[in-house]
Amino acid sequence: MKVTFLGTGTSQGVPIIACKCQVCASSSPKDKRLRSSILIQYNDKNIVVDTGPDFRQQMLTCGITSCEAILFTHAHRDHLAGLDDIRAFNFIMQKPIDIYCETQVDKAIRKEFYYAFEEPKYPGVPEMEMHTINETPFELLGKTITPLRVWHHKMPVMGFKIDNFVYITDANRIDDEVKEKIKGCEVLVLNALRREQHISHFTLAEAIELCNELKPQKAYFTHISHQLGLHNEVNNELPANIQLAYDGLELNFK
Repeated sequence: MKVTFLGTGTSQGVPIIACKCQVCASSSPKDKRLRSSILIQYNDKNIVVDTGPDFRQQMLTCGITSCEAILFTHAHRDHLAGLDDIRAFNFIMQKPIDIYCETQVDKAIRKEFYYAFEEPKYPGVPEMEMHTINETPFELLGKTITPLRVWHHKMPVMGFKIDNFVYITDANRIDDEVKEKIKGCEVLVLNALRREQHISHFTLAEAIELCNELKPQKAYFTHISHQLGLHNEVNNELPANIQLAYDGLELNFK
């Protein structure tokens, strides 16, 4: 299995276009962060987690020409807004894309992209096969996907565990029974928005503390705002088994 970080950024605290902050002015490619998303590849299949506004650019950058399934963590626009661009994959693959999400996300998709569900279908609309998930593990293209309930303030959000890889974004609380499913995993990806307290996201210090509790072999922080600072500077502060993720980072699993 291979995991590629399509984006590690967030709409939270994004400066205006004319901003000259140190992150915007940085020449390092690791400071160029598109909205958070990952690509998971196994059994010659491509699975995406979340389709933010940068989805099209991310897939073009990676040279991806097929997409068999999409998993959604929640329905906020920075994780959903690019879904219309699956139509290119519909055209290439000549079939709908399987969408896996909770009931509230399904409702948001049907409202936001209403034209994709109208009958008779208008030619060229995005085609989706909707699958409702809950906290019950399910099979997807030869692997078991375990949904993990986490909390984005009071909003329920899904994280996902595949083999010994865990992906969690947009959270500031994880219940004890879910922590037990994560403890000791090979790789944990966790959101770390900024240093200052936030109502619905883990801060850098909180994310580090949680990693110390859950003890993954390796942890990567994502959903990083400009407010956190420069990649290399922050990375140098972190414990040896924790790193900031960056757009284009690839992880390979046996």
